[in-house]
Amino acid sequence: MYGLPNMAAQKFGNPSNELDHVGRAYLSILLLASQDDLLIPYNNTGTPQTFTIPLGENTFELTNRLEAQGIIRNANAFRNFLEYSGMDKTIQAGEYKLSSGMTSLQVASKLQDSTPDDIKFSILPGWRSEEIAAALPTSGLNISPEAFLKTINVPPMELGVSLGGGEITSFEGFLYPDIYNFPREITAEEFIARTTENFQLKVGNDLIDGFNQHGLSMHQAVILASIIQRESILEEEAPIIASVFLNRIAKGQKLESDPTVQYAIGYNHDQETWWTNPISSDNLLFDSPYNTYIYAGLPPGPISNPGLNAIRAIAYPANTNFLYFRATCDGSGGHSFAETFEEHLANECQ
Repeated sequence: MYGLPNMAAQKFGNPSNELDHVGRAYLSILLLASQDDLLIPYNNTGTPQTFTIPLGENTFELTNRLEAQGIIRNANAFRNFLEYSGMDKTIQAGEYKLSSGMTSLQVASKLQDSTPDDIKFSILPGWRSEEIAAALPTSGLNISPEAFLKTINVPPMELGVSLGGGEITSFEGFLYPDIYNFPREITAEEFIARTTENFQLKVGNDLIDGFNQHGLSMHQAVILASIIQRESILEEEAPIIASVFLNRIAKGQKLESDPTVQYAIGYNHDQETWWTNPISSDNLLFDSPYNTYIYAGLPPGPISNPGLNAIRAIAYPANTNFLYFRATCDGSGGHSFAETFEEHLANECQ
């Protein structure tokens, strides 16, 4: 008789300190009598399902619902274990992913932590990889910024990811902006795999054909799209801005894009941003292969992760002769476009 509590402790863990000797002995007998219901999963092949515990639900209702949904074998036995362990007082309201492939003990442990297994994580169009990294510590994902940035700079082919050839040496530009549901324990490699798979899903053959018609590889197209993403505030202007850059490339002109300079400069500690604004005349002299005021052609890689609108603008640009654009003077975020430099100067705000 007196050995039963010790046997129960070996199988079910230590009892709650709030139990007296009689209560411990009584619950130990009940647990040992129903140990199969507690230690054997209801269904070894069960798949995870969402189980929500509302605020104020009592243990009786909760355990009966768990049994009715086929997550646990026996609601009575489960209640006995919760009382024995003291977990009945620490169950948290929230949404859980539970499975009939879990034992009742595992289910009980799971109900002590309402932190969701899946985390919503947003990548905004135009973010560079460092901005994604900065969002990780407060996201609930267990990826450090350092691990993320280290993996970003691994050539895709080394991780078994095909993004269009060996010219692509980094994942920058291919982390598709979207709202994701990630497992909390996702690794940096898995994070990148999910976001680049999404990129490949959204950027199909029709867009790639559009790139090719303008003599661009996918890598080159994404570089241009990443610049357009940072240049265009109004979505409807993206195809026009794309036409400007494509016209400049066709004429052998430098792109002369401010966002490429911002990317080259990096983090501005005074402004606490990766995108210095405004750009000074000294900034334009910053020596970097990404500075398109100094170096002709495309920068070595994307400067941000563009959204679909910017990517589509490269595949389907407007048909214009524009070579210049500048912000309008009305604060709308729009631009004035010009075919000649003289027209461009005339568009300057007075």
